[in-house]
Amino acid sequence: MGTQYRLGIDAGGTFTDFILSEEGVGVRIFKTLSTPSDPTKAIENGLALITEETGISAEEIVSNSDLCINGTTVGLNALITHTGAKTGLIATRGHEDSIEIRLGHKEDGFRYDPHYPPATMLVPRHLRRGIDERVLSNGSVRTPLNEEDVRAACRYFLKEGVQSVAISFVWSVLHPGHERRAAEIVREMMPEVKLTVGSDLYPQVREYTRTSTAIVNAYLAPILERYVSAVDAYFRELGSRHPVRYFQSNGGLALGKMVAEQSVYAINSGPASAPQAALYVAEPWGEKNIITVDMGGTSFDITLTRDGQANVSKNIDFLRYRIGIPMVQVETLGAGGGSIGWIDSMGLMQMGPQSAGSEPGPACYGRGGENPTTTDANVVLGYLSPAGLVGGRLPLDRTKAEAAIASKLAEPLGIELRKAAYGMFTVVNNNMVNAIRRVSVERGYDPRDFVLMGAGGATGSHITALAREMGIRKVLFSKLASGLCAYGQILSDVKYNYMAPATVRLEGAEVAARLDRLFNELEDRGRADLSEDGFGEERTSIRRHLDMRYVGQVHECTVEIDIFEVTEDSLEAIKAAFHERHRQLYTYAEPNSAVEVVNVESVVTGHVDKPAQMSSPAGIGAASAIRERRDMVFAADGGTTLTPVYDGAKLGAGDELTGPAVIEEITTTIVIEPGWTAHLHDSGVYVITADAAPAPKSAVAEAAMA
Repeated sequence: MGTQYRLGIDAGGTFTDFILSEEGVGVRIFKTLSTPSDPTKAIENGLALITEETGISAEEIVSNSDLCINGTTVGLNALITHTGAKTGLIATRGHEDSIEIRLGHKEDGFRYDPHYPPATMLVPRHLRRGIDERVLSNGSVRTPLNEEDVRAACRYFLKEGVQSVAISFVWSVLHPGHERRAAEIVREMMPEVKLTVGSDLYPQVREYTRTSTAIVNAYLAPILERYVSAVDAYFRELGSRHPVRYFQSNGGLALGKMVAEQSVYAINSGPASAPQAALYVAEPWGEKNIITVDMGGTSFDITLTRDGQANVSKNIDFLRYRIGIPMVQVETLGAGGGSIGWIDSMGLMQMGPQSAGSEPGPACYGRGGENPTTTDANVVLGYLSPAGLVGGRLPLDRTKAEAAIASKLAEPLGIELRKAAYGMFTVVNNNMVNAIRRVSVERGYDPRDFVLMGAGGATGSHITALAREMGIRKVLFSKLASGLCAYGQILSDVKYNYMAPATVRLEGAEVAARLDRLFNELEDRGRADLSEDGFGEERTSIRRHLDMRYVGQVHECTVEIDIFEVTEDSLEAIKAAFHERHRQLYTYAEPNSAVEVVNVESVVTGHVDKPAQMSSPAGIGAASAIRERRDMVFAADGGTTLTPVYDGAKLGAGDELTGPAVIEEITTTIVIEPGWTAHLHDSGVYVITADAAPAPKSAVAEAAMA
């Protein structure tokens, strides 16, 4: 770290997390309620909380920070609630409906479901304007651009009050001139609107993906621009000497101006930092295979790291919209502390995806919520102390939790209160286990080969139950777990993705020279951008990817290659890498078949200095940290067990305790079920392991592995 502080801020649906790294002091975590109506207010409240607890003013922290990093859900929330900007699309005539036609089918999982409704269009039909122009698949112009059509579209957009415009023409990646001229006309006639040009944002082959990505970007750009402007201005007022960095869905940092222009990169930025943090936390044990689970107040996010690399996907459906840009693969489920319990038409208990959020929140918050939630169940089961969350700043009302569960679930189902609460706990756990299965066993990974990393404020109450169900015998749970994504942000590097189309068969010296030239051009742009950011060559690294397929295949797979001059001789090494990747994904390869490249990509990274690991002083024995004993429920029969509750602040390195037990940290509560042992490492990480006797393997995991 170049200065005294580094600040990471991760805004979630219910809580906003703050991680402050201070030179010579270490890393500390703070948490405040999110303010969805004005996200910048939560930042102000959090900095006030830091000042209250440390005596260090917000001005001193910000002005002496080398990096202030913000991961935001502003774009995600706008996409979920369909509250983005009024957007218009300028498209090749005859292709205005490509975003509704899609690829001729609904998303995977609902392809053959006639009752599954179509996605809400971000651009209504009357704001999708067709333009006479046509570029062919070889890049030649068949029909010149009709500029009057573009002007007519602009006049209509002005009349309709359009705030943002996306331009996407067929085969524009091979001849971007038409899109760029159309953009000039839009800027001339509509100087106030935000403009997204498809071939600039996502210069890759695939019309539907490029158009959909451009629309999502245009839909979010005015929202993110206002947010970034407000945050940047607030930090400048506090004396910031460095621009705020924003976390991106690709797992890297970017400046606000980049996020405002390429807003689609900020959609799922919060959870995308989890793999970086997980690898750093697991470094003392050399763990490279990690499943990270993050349960907050609203959602449950899962990421998987294999051999030290996070899964990164392109060309995926996210919230029903096709997005082409690279994103750290995050499986998101509506299962959080605020998930509401309800009874379906068949008389069965369900949990979520509806959430009480932070306003009004669970019934036990005492803020007017009347529906039973996961948090209410954890209070009734004895896991959460009525003294409250976040160090007592958010007291919990057990009576209201009991009343909500009794009236909405226990009495209608005719079961005892504690049994209903444990049923809620079990159902939400099963929902989460199924989601973990989707990122692991359904992609060919046995979860028993991974460690489970806890993140998020609500995960600790469920972590050993989830590990037990998945057959995972080792859990890592940091004292910073409830802010792990914010922690990941202060560890992350600046990262930019540069892409270009390259539809060529992988044969001959001419093709090799073209690929080599494309890579070099992309990487020269990346080095120049990073140089403007203050990164020298010694702190810059590059990774290369190609989207490849066998000739005749419809879909391609992404292959990473080393950095070398692409020559006719090296094409064989690239083909071999493709065959191997194809075998990994689909269990077979066709080494005698012709191979073609569709797109190329260079990922250019500027590496930042990492703060020191957190440390815990030596302990004097876990028994000295026992705060109280409470009756808790660990079985479906609702029977209680008198269980010790440990004050996490009094536990030190080397302290060990066996379940059943509960560890209460300031920002989270960790439930250690019977059959598990927790040991606090000097890096501030609880290593939670299943007892020597093998735990019963999960029926879910076993069925999946069969």
